[in-house]
Amino acid sequence: MVELDSDSDVLQHGDAPPDFELLDTDGEPRSLADFADREALLVVFTCNHCPYAKAKFDELNRLAAAYDDLAVVGINSNDPEQYPEDSFERMQDLVEDGTIDYDAYLFDEDQTVAAAYGARCTPDPFLFDNDDGTFRLAYHGRLDDATNPDDEPTEREMAGHVETLLAGEEITASERPSRGCSIKWREGNEPEYWDA
Repeated sequence: MVELDSDSDVLQHGDAPPDFELLDTDGEPRSLADFADREALLVVFTCNHCPYAKAKFDELNRLAAAYDDLAVVGINSNDPEQYPEDSFERMQDLVEDGTIDYDAYLFDEDQTVAAAYGARCTPDPFLFDNDDGTFRLAYHGRLDDATNPDDEPTEREMAGHVETLLAGEEITASERPSRGCSIKWREGNEPEYWDA
């Protein structure tokens, strides 16, 4: 289990997100431009097998369904050779059966996107505001206050942050770190910031 140390994150408040071109579960390439018509973008580094990530599938589905002006994009960066359940084929199964119903679920096969964002665990959510055509990091932190997979949340924190952004206001809440399983880097792929 990893708990983020927000002081050592690579992507900082106000930063534009690194662009990407990753395959969705239909085999189509997707990039940030595909979500440019939305007022907010929630990029969540997640996976198929981690109990912390699985516990948040429903909340991410709720967020994707509830806000037309929010794009919810899951990115799986785990090495499927170490964790076969994190394979692209399993991602497709979870989307097909409705377990995952985000705006997109993307496969970061070479793990470069996770490294560029400074992602550390699954799930690791990054919320961006659309600032006149450029996304800017508005909040990096947990989805809710349930810190263990079996806990029931009492506060849907990310939903509140999304509503703040969509109302045209700035998020002033302190960033509360996400908690989950470490990203499963391939040997030799660990980014410089990785110290887990």
